[in-house]
Amino acid sequence: MGMTTDELYFKPCLKVINDAQIAQLHEATLDVLARTGVKITHPKALEILSGAGAQVNGHRVNIPGWLVEDAIRKAPSRIVLGARTGKRTVFLEQDKSFFGPSLDCIDYMDPEKHERKRFTSEHVKVTAALCDALPHFQWCMTIGMADDVPADIADRVVARNVFENCEKPLVFCCKDTNSVKDIYDMALLLCGGKEKFDAAPTVVHYSEPISPLVYFDLAIDKIMYCAENRIPLINFPAPQCCGSAPATFAGVLVQAGAESLSGLVVHQLVNPGAPFIYGAFTTIMDMRTSIFSYGAVEMSLMTAAMAQMAQNYRLPFFGTAGATDAKFCDAQAGAEAALQILSAATVGSGLVHDCSSWMDHGSVASPEFMVLVHDIVDSVNHYMEGIAVTEDTLALDVIHNVGPGGHYLQDSHTMEHFKEIKYSEILDRSVFAQWEAAGAKTFEQRLQASTLEKMTHHPEPISEDTVKTLDEMQKSWK
Repeated sequence: MGMTTDELYFKPCLKVINDAQIAQLHEATLDVLARTGVKITHPKALEILSGAGAQVNGHRVNIPGWLVEDAIRKAPSRIVLGARTGKRTVFLEQDKSFFGPSLDCIDYMDPEKHERKRFTSEHVKVTAALCDALPHFQWCMTIGMADDVPADIADRVVARNVFENCEKPLVFCCKDTNSVKDIYDMALLLCGGKEKFDAAPTVVHYSEPISPLVYFDLAIDKIMYCAENRIPLINFPAPQCCGSAPATFAGVLVQAGAESLSGLVVHQLVNPGAPFIYGAFTTIMDMRTSIFSYGAVEMSLMTAAMAQMAQNYRLPFFGTAGATDAKFCDAQAGAEAALQILSAATVGSGLVHDCSSWMDHGSVASPEFMVLVHDIVDSVNHYMEGIAVTEDTLALDVIHNVGPGGHYLQDSHTMEHFKEIKYSEILDRSVFAQWEAAGAKTFEQRLQASTLEKMTHHPEPISEDTVKTLDEMQKSWK
């Protein structure tokens, strides 16, 4: 057989568009940027773009293809993120996937009483600590809004609450450059300064152009500030098929690419080589309800295509999976999340957000859904390990020694390998009599119990001196 001891490894993979389609989508994207252009009103950005070779006519900016491709070449293909401790934990490159929760939910589903209420700063602490407790979420987001905090400082209070309750890298969004600066200052304090931050950034800023093809001044301000300070930036439009984008999936991909790459051009003109993350939330308008769908299968299909475009550009990617349009943590929620996560992992969707808490089309965060989706991510990660083929795993001598009619239960090979099987804490495989004897707990009851147990986790606290410094910082926020 020509057997060797070398392992033959194949990573399960998915492709939803081929090389010819990638080339067509890229050329169409360049055509939109050169012929249609984007709307920008920011004076400094207009000056920079004009000086670099873009055609500026009032607030319409037409960007030539060579300028776009130059920006793609200059942007780094790899970004390494660090935990609060300084440990390098997320290596964002090629087709790797790293899963994390969502951001800015307005409601919270209490896992004990199953009551839906407004998201508060206390819920930020709870969900951040839960994210910290779930090992297959490698990074965190500012999961909800703080309804109990003055709106002018809420974005920074939320970020602070996450910093204090989760050690993992943080993706945040905020209203303006003042907020970016304050959150960046907190990150520098916690990680030990600029040099350590640049080696493994602990925060990533999330910003959005407005579909179709519009940038507000505040978004441009944040893009430029992040570029200047080398804060990794996600430029992430949200084009909605049939609403704010064409009805065809290819048309959505073209517009989404133009919106994200136009921000890259500004970003790289300000500071060539600054870390940038490409992507878009490409989904549909449900024509029966007019909602922006988070559970549509088309969302996963278009996100997978965008991930392939990112890999073609050699740009890090911000993906989407693990969300649902369901109102509760039910069968619909599990089905939609599972399909999305498997799609994201097999195509290689980079920094994958919404894996845990976005229910009811992005409006409610549920700790129980976080735990369910985390279990799905664990299963998908196990699937993505593929099948190791070695002399040991082929088990030819084991099969020969056991022979026809035997069994493998007491074989040493079984003892060496049986722990490679994945067992879920919340999915039950027992027969009915065993299930009944163990208390006849339903899936919902098991999920609730697992969630409440995990919510007892407390991350490593930061020092009292650092807390005092954060208090002083907060007093200065405007």
